[in-house]
Amino acid sequence: MRAIADRMHRLSWGLNRVVLVGAVLAVAVMLAAAVWQVFARYLLHQPPIWTEELARFSMVWGGLLGASCAYRFRRDPTLFPDAVQIAGVRGLALLLIRSFGVLCFILPILWFSLLGPGGDPARGYLARLAGRQTETMDLPMIVFGIAIPLAFAVTLVHVVADIVIGLANLGDDK
Repeated sequence: MRAIADRMHRLSWGLNRVVLVGAVLAVAVMLAAAVWQVFARYLLHQPPIWTEELARFSMVWGGLLGASCAYRFRRDPTLFPDAVQIAGVRGLALLLIRSFGVLCFILPILWFSLLGPGGDPARGYLARLAGRQTETMDLPMIVFGIAIPLAFAVTLVHVVADIVIGLANLGDDK
């Protein structure tokens, strides 16, 4: 069990590093687009039409990827922050309760991102986005919409890693 927990720990933190870079880049793109919009509007008097949309979609990417990182760093909003420090069976029970709450939120999002009513993949969120274009950048909306299931899939890996590590640590306490 310890070997699986170590692999899950490495996978979770490795994914977190990649996602953190993505979140930082998305916020940097958002900032650059907003700065260029202001510069072009007030100094050049020729605002580009694509900057607002790029900033908005970059904000979505940065926010969702950042939320996944916040979960991994345990910086997400929590009612009982000291509960994370509790060990043993009580700590595992609290971890499972927290994980259950997170799973109740992310599993339906992942499900409906991939499948629509009746389990039809053609009616899922991503399939519907694939047929739509952005208004000003002429890109498929899926380029931006994929951020939602991607960020929640990474968070799912973090949750599973927490559970596996919690179970392995419980075995170590005996």
